[in-house]
Amino acid sequence: MSLLQIIVLSVVQGLTEFLPVSSSGHLILVSKFTSFPDQGLDMDVAVHIGSIIAVMLYFSKDIWRILVDLFKTKFIPNMQTYGCRLFWLVVIGTIPAVFVGLALHYHGTDALRSTKIIGWNILAFGIILWVADRYAASVRKIDDMDWKDALIIGMAQCFALIPGTSRSGITITTSRLLGIERREAAKFCMLLSVPTIAGAGLLVLYDIIKHGGDVSLFIASQGIFFSFLASLFAIGVMMQWLKTRTFLPFVIYRVCLGIFLLLYSYGYI
Repeated sequence: MSLLQIIVLSVVQGLTEFLPVSSSGHLILVSKFTSFPDQGLDMDVAVHIGSIIAVMLYFSKDIWRILVDLFKTKFIPNMQTYGCRLFWLVVIGTIPAVFVGLALHYHGTDALRSTKIIGWNILAFGIILWVADRYAASVRKIDDMDWKDALIIGMAQCFALIPGTSRSGITITTSRLLGIERREAAKFCMLLSVPTIAGAGLLVLYDIIKHGGDVSLFIASQGIFFSFLASLFAIGVMMQWLKTRTFLPFVIYRVCLGIFLLLYSYGYI
């Protein structure tokens, strides 16, 4: 794998992981619309790890608060303090993806990596995001969430295992339908990504150690580094954007890209 391909994949991953446009779909499209060979799931996971590190750095104050509150309560489930509430909401929201992710991992996901599936998902879930963002209330924060909200968002996150759906897109859409404010919805979705992506990474790492992988440790580390930089930039831009604006530009992008991919996959262009 060339350095150019590593940089392209890393930047694409970093810029799209936390924007509601589907990073996995874009990573697959890179190989379909360039001369680069398909990088495979190993490299996909490597660049996702860079995104996790970026989230943990950007929200380091929240993560520190989680750790402090957890030690104060001795890890006993408690929804009264902010840190504990946020931790247990993330744990509950992660549970559905664990079971569905394991099932898809052992049954394979190659059949889901087609341009047609990506196109339909990018288009359909983009329109759903617009409806949720346009008509749902913006009256709730993370402090107002309970375990049922986290479970609903976690169940919705399972759809993101199908390329083109967008993990951040579906979790933000569901959060908005539950009346959660835009920045709070984006923040929760990013924190929810940490255990989900980390779990997928560990699963792939286990397979690499057991069976051998197509990506060397050096190449993977390069992907992690460039993805980290791009992810940190994307997180900062989106959180600043959502202070006064909506998700409409991302919806427009998804609709245009979805239509293009469908026209391409059905042979019209």
